[in-house]
Amino acid sequence: MVKAKFEKLSVFFPMWNEEQYLQRALNAAQELCDELQKSQTIADYELVIIDDASTDSTRRLADAAASQDSRIKVVHHPVNRKLGGSIKSGFAASTGDIVLYTDADLPFDMREVHNAIRLMTQYEADIVSAYRFDRTGEGYVRVVYSIFYNLMVRILFGVRFRDINFAFKLCRKSVFDQIKLESEGSFIDAELIVSAKKLNMNVVQFGVDYFPRTRGVSTLSSPSVIIKILREAFKLRKKLNAIRPADSSGLSR
Repeated sequence: MVKAKFEKLSVFFPMWNEEQYLQRALNAAQELCDELQKSQTIADYELVIIDDASTDSTRRLADAAASQDSRIKVVHHPVNRKLGGSIKSGFAASTGDIVLYTDADLPFDMREVHNAIRLMTQYEADIVSAYRFDRTGEGYVRVVYSIFYNLMVRILFGVRFRDINFAFKLCRKSVFDQIKLESEGSFIDAELIVSAKKLNMNVVQFGVDYFPRTRGVSTLSSPSVIIKILREAFKLRKKLNAIRPADSSGLSR
């Protein structure tokens, strides 16, 4: 019998008031994981929902889904911890040797994960991160925000990266033996990538088509979120810039 490339894939979704997307996200993830099992890419999988103190039906729907499928598990936050807190909970709760984090509104075709895993294997990557080919569908204001944000990360941390905040990160769980994330807000994506690059981990990027949210409201470009990103970036600047490549020689090799 041919052994699968990876023992287990964990897919987690940070969710705050995502009742309109929850089931669709689970269906897409299950379909993906079934395909990966059939191709002997993974031996097993789990789907993890991080309910960030939702005030709609997300909690109830998540618990109902978990009661019907043992591969679905739910983490409930008693208070809202924002994106950073949800991502930290997601990585902590995931038990797979590879972990995928993405949004419940499915900003990309989940079959792109086939390519991400192939790249992780071929290039012995520790993290595979996607960037959007074209994000103008969500408005030019957010495109401008993104350009300046990526430029800010490059200036503050010396890390050049494209679309650092896009919610498509496939990581080896062993990455978190060395990286301890602190951010509670949306700076957490940058904290992860900057830490990995400073530790000389192998981070691979590839492009995907982007599908903007069509239901609900995104808060990622609200003034309060932007202010929190800036505060955390400057708060963690000294710590992240103190990391030296000698601290690691990469995890995948």
